[in-house]
Amino acid sequence: MKILETKRLYLREFVLDDKLELSKVLSDPESMQYYTKPFHLEEVESWITWNLDNYKKYNHGLWAVILKDGEKFLGDCGITMQLIDKETVPEIGFHIIKDYCNQGYATEAADACKEYAFNVLKYPKVFSYTTLKNIPSQKVAEKIGMQIYKEFEKNGEKQIAQVIYNTNE
Repeated sequence: MKILETKRLYLREFVLDDKLELSKVLSDPESMQYYTKPFHLEEVESWITWNLDNYKKYNHGLWAVILKDGEKFLGDCGITMQLIDKETVPEIGFHIIKDYCNQGYATEAADACKEYAFNVLKYPKVFSYTTLKNIPSQKVAEKIGMQIYKEFEKNGEKQIAQVIYNTNE
């Protein structure tokens, strides 16, 4: 099911058959360098299942990012509930297959998710967080208007949280 659409992309709910395509990013050591480790195929399937559960529980989660031109699977992007320094908040996250990085797809998808969070889900603010070393993801957050919110510890590593407030209210 399509959730949202941009000029070049659409985001749709995951299906378990997305496992092999999604593994191109989640199982790739270079793409997952800011995570504790790349995912095994079973962990990719669990990731999809977690998002299917999120759709039921929150009416959102990470969605498959599809390039309209050629129906190419690019990765994931969406809104999940995350714990940021003891507070559960809506967070925009994304993972784009490295062959498609640096073409604006993450920014385009994340910006569409931000608008969805504000206009459809009516969240007053949304966050993004990464390890301090993950400068590329921090730049995507900046491009969609996020500002530094705070630094905090998670999984034994310093993280940086960024936030943007809904000004449509």
